[in-house]
Amino acid sequence: MTIKPLGVPDEWDDNHILMFEEFCAFIRTPQRTVREWRRLKRGPRWWRFNGNGRLYTTVAELRRFLKAGE
Repeated sequence: MTIKPLGVPDEWDDNHILMFEEFCAFIRTPQRTVREWRRLKRGPRWWRFNGNGRLYTTVAELRRFLKAGE
């Protein structure tokens, strides 16, 4: 059995938005872990809709995160 690293499909636009839940599901990591990374200022940059809505990041941030091996 060969283990493949996660890769973002080439057709995904860097400006595409990923909701917090989508990001966690994509990298197969529990939400509580990603929330802790965010608290520690690790992982991708996050934004909120209208400054106080749901958390989101971008595909570009996902790619940067995976490339950095964080």
